[in-house]
Amino acid sequence: MQIKSIAFYFLLAASLSAWADDSAIGYVKTLSGEASVTTGKNKVAAQLGTPLFQGSQLKTGPKSSMGVTFKDDTVMSFGPDTELSVDEYLYAPAQGKLKLGTKLAKGSMNYVSGVIAKLQPDAVSVKTPTGTIGVRGTQFVVLVEGAEQ
Repeated sequence: MQIKSIAFYFLLAASLSAWADDSAIGYVKTLSGEASVTTGKNKVAAQLGTPLFQGSQLKTGPKSSMGVTFKDDTVMSFGPDTELSVDEYLYAPAQGKLKLGTKLAKGSMNYVSGVIAKLQPDAVSVKTPTGTIGVRGTQFVVLVEGAEQ
């Protein structure tokens, strides 16, 4: 009886962790140096394969870089001392529900559009401290420098 209970709880735990990964919207694909991914109150050191979720905040350290790929094949690469938050992500093309909204607080980013921008370009935006970039092409680079003291 105990073995069946243990097996049941093991299968339940495995199912729950698999379900949690299904809600991931993207993953860290490249990494050099130190970077982190914070979702809610959970901050982890970024590693290859670290999942991203809506609301995740991505940070790279000095002399570091990180590349991420989203479910729709959008690719973003970040240079040193970069901070970006993924504020909105909705990818349900069969239902026509598409949205990618990010905020680049500082640093540099290279963006290569995926399916969302190809199907509905106005559904993608990158906010910066001084404006909002509306994606109309397939690739761009943006640099947000820190405020002068």
